[in-house]
Amino acid sequence: MKTLLRTLCAIASCTTAFVAAPALAADCSATVESNDAMQFNVKTLSVPAACKTFSVTLKHVGKLPKTAMGHNLVLTVPGDVAAVATDGIAAGVANDYVKPQDARVIAHSKLIGGGESTQVDIPVAKLKAGTDYTYFCSFPGHNSIMKGTLKLGS
Repeated sequence: MKTLLRTLCAIASCTTAFVAAPALAADCSATVESNDAMQFNVKTLSVPAACKTFSVTLKHVGKLPKTAMGHNLVLTVPGDVAAVATDGIAAGVANDYVKPQDARVIAHSKLIGGGESTQVDIPVAKLKAGTDYTYFCSFPGHNSIMKGTLKLGS
């Protein structure tokens, strides 16, 4: 009986090790949905420090076109959100409401409308541990409502 229990325990440990292994791998991607009610469905993103690039897929699950209810995802530090959004409005729809070559912008997606999706790749080397970042939509009038926090995890 003791031999059988030792064998079962050994098998269970091996199985646990194999099951746990994928959980240790860093998940370097996330999906954020946006809608016609000017909302992101994810309010906090944690980026594993082991990632070189963190990819965010932005899905617009609404129906309105980008000219009426476009969304993008712009990443910056919280103190720069208002200025980046203001400069984005001046840059216009042709620039996805992001000022070209804006050094305050860590990463940004293109502007999308209902039923569309896009991806933005965030270079993790540009993120600092212990710093909060804000992701937001820079479509005119959206940044005060459509925002979330991104942090570099362990």
